[in-house]
Amino acid sequence: MVLKSRAGDLDLSAGPVLAGILNVTPDSFYDGGRYPAAPAAVAHGLAMLGAGACWVDVGGMSTRPGSDEVPVEEEIRRVSAVVEELARRAPPGSWISIDTYRSVVAEAALERGACAVNDVSGFGLDPAMCDLVVSARCPVVINHMKGTPRTMQIQPAYDSVLDELMVFFESRLDRFVKAGGDERQVLIDPGIGFGKTLDHNLEILRGLDRLHDLGRPVFLGCSRKSFIERLAGASPEHRLPGSLAAAGWAALKGVHVLRVHDVPETAQFLTVLCALRRM
Repeated sequence: MVLKSRAGDLDLSAGPVLAGILNVTPDSFYDGGRYPAAPAAVAHGLAMLGAGACWVDVGGMSTRPGSDEVPVEEEIRRVSAVVEELARRAPPGSWISIDTYRSVVAEAALERGACAVNDVSGFGLDPAMCDLVVSARCPVVINHMKGTPRTMQIQPAYDSVLDELMVFFESRLDRFVKAGGDERQVLIDPGIGFGKTLDHNLEILRGLDRLHDLGRPVFLGCSRKSFIERLAGASPEHRLPGSLAAAGWAALKGVHVLRVHDVPETAQFLTVLCALRRM
């Protein structure tokens, strides 16, 4: 399976590729405040590309559970210079995406060199986002989220979380195609931690195979998330082992793109895992 963007083709046939997380926010749950200035953020993005990522996902507003919105102008200010400089300096073929659910932020980032959009709301919080990515003809990650970042972890409930995911993605794909979009540009993300309990997250991870029935690449973010704390009692700073376990499981389940904080460690882990799997 090959995805196309103006940055180049992304071959997903040889195992999972890595999308490095670059949050230019003061309040993200793990790396908030680490890259307050554009030069430091750009340097980290380039380092991730040099360490095994082929994709950097830039976010300017935290979507952790309970987070508040920031003004649109502030979100654009945070990401603009970072996206523009990364797009200019990244190795050929590298993908730079914008992590936002606001169409005006996505449009600003695309104008500055981003080649893809990662919408954590899956077109749910800004009706204009679908039309924007259709008109831009860019790849888009459609993420499942129940509620909003502020409310999503307030007693989330499902009759069957996997059944609801399938219905959700089928409806979003239908909406995208009817708006004039090319289904081949869509990746799907089940949204671990976005309106899910521990049991919901585990049910999704155990049932990742079902998502392949949709025929689209699966994009997954488990890196340092709180479900690892629920299982192992680890703070965000100590969740790398659990993150690697989740990455390995996802790779064995055929996930195409892994969104991670720790690129060198995950790249090495997957290199060994995939070599053993080929034996």
